Amino acid sequence: MEEDDNPPIAIPMDEVSLEVPTEPDAGAPVGVTVITGYLGAGKSTLVNYILNAQHGKRIAVILNEFGEEIGVERAMINEGQGGALVEEWVELANGCVCCTVKHSLVQALEQLVQRKERLDHILLETTGLADPAPLVSILWLDDQLESAIKLDSIVTVVDAKNLELQISKHADSGSFPETFIQIAFADIVIMNKIDLISEEKEATQVENLKRKIHGINSLAVVICTTRCQVDLNKILNRESYSGESNNRWEELMEESKLLPSSSRHDSGVSTLSIHRPYPVDLDKVNGWLEDLLWEKRYSMDIYRCKGVLNVHNSNRIHTIQAVREVYEVVPGREWHEAEERINKLVFIGRDLDLKSLEDSFRGCLTIT
Repeated sequence: MEEDDNPPIAIPMDEVSLEVPTEPDAGAPVGVTVITGYLGAGKSTLVNYILNAQHGKRIAVILNEFGEEIGVERAMINEGQGGALVEEWVELANGCVCCTVKHSLVQALEQLVQRKERLDHILLETTGLADPAPLVSILWLDDQLESAIKLDSIVTVVDAKNLELQISKHADSGSFPETFIQIAFADIVIMNKIDLISEEKEATQVENLKRKIHGINSLAVVICTTRCQVDLNKILNRESYSGESNNRWEELMEESKLLPSSSRHDSGVSTLSIHRPYPVDLDKVNGWLEDLLWEKRYSMDIYRCKGVLNVHNSNRIHTIQAVREVYEVVPGREWHEAEERINKLVFIGRDLDLKSLEDSFRGCLTIT
């Protein structure tokens, strides 16, 4: 039986030593990390590891089955009077909470943070969810409405032993399986089961897999693990959807190894980036994004967009971020005096056309 066939169960594990993430502000929203992954990759192993580790944090885990409506769970739900479904909450010895929900996901999350003892973080394991975009949009919008919760990051678990086969099997087909989509939306990719790769091939194969992952999503941080044993500092409190993460976005874009030629048109799931000097007109940028994301004017299926903008008549870096049709452009820190003011945008999606992106973005510049 695959290790992800069943939801996590609280089981005794050997005590492990983990670095403790920075203590969150008591008045700040509680971060929500969405955990995705193909069947058997190790999602449940990761959740069990966190639930049973001695990390000194109060972390809640919600297990969800996603069908037509978000928030229908298949495990740990009891029958109440008249056959009504009721939630079951399990308190673990290390202070963590494991729960399941029947009603609206956001409502369940808000009820979690209203509990007597404040939570430090919430993990949401998505069982059977291929495309996390609807869920991400809900959490992201709820955050903008000054909710008690906020989307922190998307973590995708992949199987190092089988990933190359999963990617190559569908590389030339017209279908795009869960693996591609989950990697495309990830902020962090946990490449699990590296212990199953032979020692003599490990270094070469791991680097090859990293290149394949970055070929799909050049912005993802890749972490190699055995049995998903990972430093929590690397996956929690990442603030991937916060304007305060400007510096990290810039680092990731500088590190991007995929800088395609201007003639490229990719019909697969991939990353494209554009770099342009000169200030931009913010109103024109908003109109351009609406054409790309809402109107689909250029026939590209854009999953995510991240970047920084040099906005006309502004001394602040503006960050741009989009998930499917939902986007925001917000001011961040001030430009440094010696810093090159440039627009840097990264797109992740299917049927991306660099020439269309560059030509259309040129209309947003104040100097053409």
